[in-house]
Amino acid sequence: MADGSLGSPAQMRDPNYTPPLARAVPLGIQHVLAMFVSNVTPAIIVAGAAGFGFGSNSPDFPELLYLIQMSMLFAGVATLLQTVTLGPVGAALPIVQGTSFAFLPIMIPLVAGKGVDGLAALYGGVLIGGIFHGLLGLVIGKVRFALPPLVTGLVVTMIGLALVKVGIQYAAGGVPAIGTPEYGSLLNWSAALVVIFATLGLKFFARGMLSVSAVLLGLIVGYIYALMMGMVTIEAISGSWSRAAGFALPVPFKYGFELSFAAILGFCLMAFVSAVETVGDVSGITRGGAKREATEAEITGATYADGIGSAVAGIFGGLPNTSFSQNVGLIAMTGVMSRHVVTIGALFLILCGLVPKVGAIIRTIPIEVLGGGVIVMFGMVVAAGISMLSDVDWNRRNMVIFAISLSVGLGLQLEPGAVQYLPGTLKVLMTSGLLPAALIAIVLNLILPAELADEATEEVSGGMAGHGDGSLPGE
Repeated sequence: MADGSLGSPAQMRDPNYTPPLARAVPLGIQHVLAMFVSNVTPAIIVAGAAGFGFGSNSPDFPELLYLIQMSMLFAGVATLLQTVTLGPVGAALPIVQGTSFAFLPIMIPLVAGKGVDGLAALYGGVLIGGIFHGLLGLVIGKVRFALPPLVTGLVVTMIGLALVKVGIQYAAGGVPAIGTPEYGSLLNWSAALVVIFATLGLKFFARGMLSVSAVLLGLIVGYIYALMMGMVTIEAISGSWSRAAGFALPVPFKYGFELSFAAILGFCLMAFVSAVETVGDVSGITRGGAKREATEAEITGATYADGIGSAVAGIFGGLPNTSFSQNVGLIAMTGVMSRHVVTIGALFLILCGLVPKVGAIIRTIPIEVLGGGVIVMFGMVVAAGISMLSDVDWNRRNMVIFAISLSVGLGLQLEPGAVQYLPGTLKVLMTSGLLPAALIAIVLNLILPAELADEATEEVSGGMAGHGDGSLPGE
C-alpha cells in the first residue's frame, strides 16, 4: 500500500521523483533484500555442479566466494544501467537486475564436474550471449510474436522442472554426500524443513517487508537452527570472516576465456527468453507503478541494459543478469515508482560485492539450509510458468504443441543417455531439455495451422483431450 508521507500521488508515479532520503534508503535496501537470495543462488549452484560448491572439500572451494561477490557486484552495476542509464542503455525505470535462473539448465551441463577449468567456456558464452542479448534491443518488438505465452510459459516451467532436483539434493545433504549414511538424514531434512515452514509462515501471515523477504528471513531462521544443532559453528563463521578480505576489486578474465559453440548457442537462444521476460517486467512496472503502458524507448533501453550488464559481468566472473520479477510486485505494493530509490539499492549491492566478507558469511550457510530456500524458489519458478500458461487458449493445436515440446524436453533431461552418441556440443544442448523444448514449441507454433481437427487430437490423446478454452471457471 502506498505511503502518502512519501509524496503526492503524482510524485509517487514519477520515476524521476526522489523521496526524502530517510525514507528512500530503507526502501532501496528493501528492493535488494527482496532478491538477495535469488541473486546469489545461481553462482552457488554453478559452483556445486562444477565440483567446488558447498560440502565439496575441493581445493577450489574458495573460488565460490569470488562467484558470490561478482553476483552481487554486477547485479548492482546492471541495476545502475537501468536506473541511471548510459545513453540509450537503460529504461530509466526502477528495474532491479539480478543473476538469472533461466540460464542454469545451460550452465550446469557446461561445467559439470570440470572444476574451475569449466568456467572459461562458460564465461565465453556469458560474454557473447550478453552482446547478442543487447542487440536484441534493436528488434525486440519484431520478434515478440515468436514467443507467445504458450512458449514462454513452457520455457519457464521447464526451467523450474530442471532445477527442482537441485533443491532436493541440497536439502538431503548435497551431491558430495550422495552414497554416504548422512545423505537424506533426519538432521539434514529438519534444517531444510525449518526454512520451508518459516518461509511459508512469513509469506502468508506477515505483512510488508517481512512477507516480501520471506525466503531471506527463512534462511536466517534455518541458519540459527543449524547453529543450535551444531551443523555450523561459531568458529567456522569467524574463520571464514577473518580469512576474507575487507575489500577486493574484480579481476577481468580471472578464469580465462574460451569460445565454445555449445555455450554460445545456448546463451544466445536463452537470451530471447530473458529479453521477453524483461519486456514483461517493464510493462508490469509501468502499469503497476505509473498506471500506463511502457514506451518503446523504455523496452528497448531495458533490453540493452540486460545484455550489456550480462556481457560486462561475463568479463569479470559474473553470471547473466535479467530483470527481477519480484520487483514488479514490490513496486505495486509500495506504490513508489522512483528509479532513484532503486539506485540506492544498486549502490548497496555494489558495496556488498566489493566486500568479500559478505560473501564469506554466505559461504558458511549449510547446504541443507540453502536447500530449503532453493526448494521454495524453484517451486515458485514452476508455478510462475504454470501461471503464464493459464493465459493460453488451450485449443487442440496448442495442446499438441505443448505435449510434444514437454515430452521431448523433459524426457531428454531425465534420460541424457538417450543421446550419448551425439557430438559433445549437441549433447550438452539436448540434455539441457530446455532448448529442445523451446525450439520445438517455437517452430511448431510458427508452422502449424491455426486450427486442428477435433478428431485428430482425440486419436493421439486416447480420448482424454481437454475441452477448456483457457479461462477460469465463472468467466
